[in-house]
Amino acid sequence: MYILKIRGTQKIPDYVQIRNEDFTLIAYFKMTNPRTALSRCNLLDKMDRILAIANELEYGKIRKLEL
Repeated sequence: MYILKIRGTQKIPDYVQIRNEDFTLIAYFKMTNPRTALSRCNLLDKMDRILAIANELEYGKIRKLEL
């Protein structure tokens, strides 16, 4: 899987995307509310690790997500 952080604007918040190996969108969530999106794709138990990676990730950079 891959993780990507997208910078928001004044009206749109920052978002995080999680994509699979084929780059298909798996989860898309606001940094402030990841619980619902991560529970839908069965990654809720890894939420703390995903958020830690997302917080240190630069905007617009793609990183391989190994959980």
